[in-house]
Amino acid sequence: MQLYVIRHAIAEDAAPGQDDTTRELTSKGKKQLKKVVKGLRKLDIGFDRILTSPWARAVHTAELLEPICKVEPIETMLLCASPRSDLLAQIAELNEDTAVVGHEPWLSELVAWLAFGDTKHGEAFQLKKAGVFWLEGSPIPGGMSVKAMLPPKLMEKLA
Repeated sequence: MQLYVIRHAIAEDAAPGQDDTTRELTSKGKKQLKKVVKGLRKLDIGFDRILTSPWARAVHTAELLEPICKVEPIETMLLCASPRSDLLAQIAELNEDTAVVGHEPWLSELVAWLAFGDTKHGEAFQLKKAGVFWLEGSPIPGGMSVKAMLPPKLMEKLA
């Protein structure tokens, strides 16, 4: 299976007392993500489904990815914390090309767990906002290989 690990696009800074989960994307973030989608299309990349954190900036990122997906995003709280086996089970359940949209440092931990079998190597990856990790294999610890790291600047150039 193909797995695309995508960090949410650029979000607004939190206002004093604002709940972090409610931060929205900035206009720059939306514009950047639209270019990322165009770049993914040029690479002939699409998804069968998208799993997303329910936090506003991730949900809106997932919604902007819908032009290259067959169905609406599915929200899961499992993308709001360090990765657990429940998340891997949800990714694996349909054996479809899947995108997951969430937050750092948890996404880098997920990539490390899938590629190396251990989350503690997550700091080895630097996933920029609106960046994409492309993995292939079985969604089990150590069962996937990193095919590409696609930073937003590269994707914008492809668009």
